[in-house]
Amino acid sequence: MTQLQEALDLIGRGAEEIIKREDLEARLKLGRPLRIKAGFDPTAPDLHLGHTVLLNKMRQFQDLGHQVIFLIGDFTGMIGDPTGKNVTRKPLSRADIEANAQTYAEQVFKVLDRDKTEVRFNSEWFGQMSAADMIKLAAKHTVARMLERDDFQKRYRNEQAIAIHEFLYPLVQGYDSVALKADVELGGTDQKFNLLVGRQLQEEAGQPPQVVLTLPLLEGTDGVNKMSKSLGNYIGINEPPNEIFGKVMRLSDNLMWRYFELLSFAKSLADLKRMREAVAAGQVNPRDYKMQLAVELTARFHGQEAGEAAVRHWNEVIQGGGVPADLVVQDIPVPTEGLRIGGLLKAAGLAASGSEATRKINERAVRVDGTLVEDASLILVAGGEHLLQLGKRGYARVRLIAA
Repeated sequence: MTQLQEALDLIGRGAEEIIKREDLEARLKLGRPLRIKAGFDPTAPDLHLGHTVLLNKMRQFQDLGHQVIFLIGDFTGMIGDPTGKNVTRKPLSRADIEANAQTYAEQVFKVLDRDKTEVRFNSEWFGQMSAADMIKLAAKHTVARMLERDDFQKRYRNEQAIAIHEFLYPLVQGYDSVALKADVELGGTDQKFNLLVGRQLQEEAGQPPQVVLTLPLLEGTDGVNKMSKSLGNYIGINEPPNEIFGKVMRLSDNLMWRYFELLSFAKSLADLKRMREAVAAGQVNPRDYKMQLAVELTARFHGQEAGEAAVRHWNEVIQGGGVPADLVVQDIPVPTEGLRIGGLLKAAGLAASGSEATRKINERAVRVDGTLVEDASLILVAGGEHLLQLGKRGYARVRLIAA
């Protein structure tokens, strides 16, 4: 396999779409470092594993010798990204943006190489723009084109308000690519419209249009919804080591492969193929591979020593400490959409009712695989085996199977 093909394979790993692949190949053949852009609006202070899907791809570009630009959208954050929203998003205050941006900058270097990362703020150029400049930018796009966006289209049909400033967001994000002379822009699949606007504006500015590389939105620990702190299905990169480790161990076996493909640096696609075959043949318990993933992710954000300590904690406290040796695994049928933790505790015989389960969660008396459950809306899906604990002496080991 040629060096070029190896680079293309690594860049394409986990990618949803590359527009245009032939342009990417042509630019890689130039033999110069490409300018790789990814923008993050500092809308929340903490990053979770869903955010790191983009960061991981940026790191892969760094490892291939390219220039990565981590763009903090301190200007666009004041507009509010309308993507996926059915109401106008509340703009952030300048103070919120500055605080969140500082936290972002501290966290991203747990993934990115600090010495090879160019950190930029889009207020650098937009802060210098006059009202006349912004009107010229607004003239680059039509209302009809904007209404092609699925979320705008739905809101328009449903007679829900669309503020004028929301139409500016794709243009502002697109102009970032002009200002930075980006060769490649990364984004989630929900950002495709905005990324293509960047290509259009670059062409109009006389620049070669950027290659667009979209990445899937990582499912949260429930295996259903996009990872989100508001849904409680997230794994935060600043969470304590044992929490990260325990949440990864709680993933369903099917979801584990998804996380391996999008988040692991240690396993190649060829490795994952061999691992899947070994599990399918009954040669390896998927829990063993899940532990490898849990160690890798815990160590990435807290160091190798913390990863190894989390393994010891898991083996000594979660698997061994206080758990009856003769605990029998119960098969619990789970519907497609998953089962709430309260229902699971009841099905496993640990709680007499859903209300009792909720009360125990509020009392901080419930753990799943050693991780404290603080959200009664936690959903677990079929495909995993878990240790449930209620209080000091209530234990159940369950295997979740499709109903």
